Amino acid sequence: MTTDNTQSPGFCRDCLKAQPDERRRCVACGSPRLVYHPELNQLTLAHIDCDAFYAAVEKRDNPDLVDKPVIIGGGKRGVVSTACYIARIHGVRSAMPMFKALEACPQAIVIRPDMEKYARVGRQVRAMMEELTPLVQPLSIDEAFLELKGTERLHHDPAARVLARFARRVEQEVGITVSVGLSYCKFLAKVASDLQKPRGFSVIGEAEALDFLAPRPVTTIWGVGKAFAATLERDGIRTVGQLQTMEEGDLMRRYGSMGQRLFRLSRGIDDREVHLNEAAKSVSAETTFFDDISSHEELVPHLRALSEKVAWRLKRSGIAGQTVVLKLKTADFKGRTRNRRLDDPTQLADKIFRTGLGLLERETDGTRFRLIGIGVSDLQDEALADPPDLVDEQSQRRAAAEAAMDKLREKFGKGSVQTGYTFGRDK
Repeated sequence: MTTDNTQSPGFCRDCLKAQPDERRRCVACGSPRLVYHPELNQLTLAHIDCDAFYAAVEKRDNPDLVDKPVIIGGGKRGVVSTACYIARIHGVRSAMPMFKALEACPQAIVIRPDMEKYARVGRQVRAMMEELTPLVQPLSIDEAFLELKGTERLHHDPAARVLARFARRVEQEVGITVSVGLSYCKFLAKVASDLQKPRGFSVIGEAEALDFLAPRPVTTIWGVGKAFAATLERDGIRTVGQLQTMEEGDLMRRYGSMGQRLFRLSRGIDDREVHLNEAAKSVSAETTFFDDISSHEELVPHLRALSEKVAWRLKRSGIAGQTVVLKLKTADFKGRTRNRRLDDPTQLADKIFRTGLGLLERETDGTRFRLIGIGVSDLQDEALADPPDLVDEQSQRRAAAEAAMDKLREKFGKGSVQTGYTFGRDK
């Protein structure tokens, strides 16, 4: 598009035609998907979120699923990773135990996650984002912040129209939909992207921020979950507007550092910038069992397989982790997290596994577990990873063997080489 329409009061999200005034349907194509906002052509910070991402990819690849409720999750004993919007109408939500999801929507089609496929699609969408601006900050596989300030001359359009064109392109070329939130800060851009899902495009300007936030529940603010919301409610605070009437010092005396966040975000104050490709804080993998497991011997192969997945991701990403984190969930859904910091960062499955094994041994006391996970945090560059161990010569041999296995897996596939811990078992 050209700059001829950059000062129009609104435009159509389907044909991008400028609209001369506020009306219900586009003057050119008749679409009701119009965008109007007094700050439309000034705002440049966006949050883009793929709609029901995993389910959307599966529906794209299997048209027979388009009109059916679809749940992506780990089988009968797992939890819901994503539910399509049809399933959500029946009450299915992410992180819901699968048996509850199927009680709410027994006709749902359950599909096990295919993370490699989703990652490919996520990278495709990410590449399209990076064509718009170099300032793309991923939050996960299917969402990111973008800063488009200064790109108007490149695209010959303001950010709002560039983002609408991007959303249309993703739908046409990738076959999934996204929702866009446009604002002046990260907090409100993220809030905006959730307002009209799916295929949403919402704008929150600076002039309206206080009035927009005032009637909303305190859970709108990042970091205010159910537990903290209950604390605020005991203190008589239910809405963001109530926080807006309170002094910063009072909030900090009551709630510590969280009080400062309540004060600032309740007023729409968020000066965090979009950082280029901000690194992930951890890399992990987990699995939920079909039947609860208490036996140490049965847990070990799962731990080994997951350690290999984490190591593979670290090596592909060129990073290493210095703290190993073991995650367990008991049969009654209670979580346990244990961690150990290493002397040096590692990418090795062997080191991750052996460290996790030491943590696991303290937990296998007869307790029945429904989930196990392993991961690393304190991520650093791979150049710092796994220096030679002059004390444990066997570790160097194991590292050399692992490097040899990696080469075989790259050539013949991940399942071509297995250790004794995982041989003959389904990972």
